[in-house]
Amino acid sequence: MCQGGESLSQPTLALRPLTVFIISHNLQIEDPAVPEVSADQLAQLLTESCTSIQAVEVLDHSHWMLRIESDKQAELLAQNLVDGWRVMREASGHASNHKVIALGGRKDSDSLGNSPLQKGFWGVDVVETRNAEAFLQAINWEGLKSSRPTDAVFEIFSGV
Repeated sequence: MCQGGESLSQPTLALRPLTVFIISHNLQIEDPAVPEVSADQLAQLLTESCTSIQAVEVLDHSHWMLRIESDKQAELLAQNLVDGWRVMREASGHASNHKVIALGGRKDSDSLGNSPLQKGFWGVDVVETRNAEAFLQAINWEGLKSSRPTDAVFEIFSGV
């Protein structure tokens, strides 16, 4: 106790989520059974199907759709995300006979302008495709990965 009956306490630290994903969606399937899903729908459905997600925010951005926060490590959150994406498709009555891939890269430099992808956040492209190998070759994924530290990128697959 301090003089006057006051007690000393540790300052309260704001708890920041361990992992922040900034999500884009890349639908590589042209099939009415696998329709585009709006950012608002994704936010609601992923919150219901992904147990790791603590907070979701819809973004007003030309490329990025959602900001997701979690206390899970990046690869665990990514696995939960692709599994939850499949659950979301199935629960919505959509086809799920394809691959769902989460391709992630950690932002290790300062951001330009007011981009939602800030230093320390993960930019995650969720890809739905019937041919994962062809898609990864088309974007030169191996080349992109090779220019980054191994702990700054991931690829997580789910599906047939």
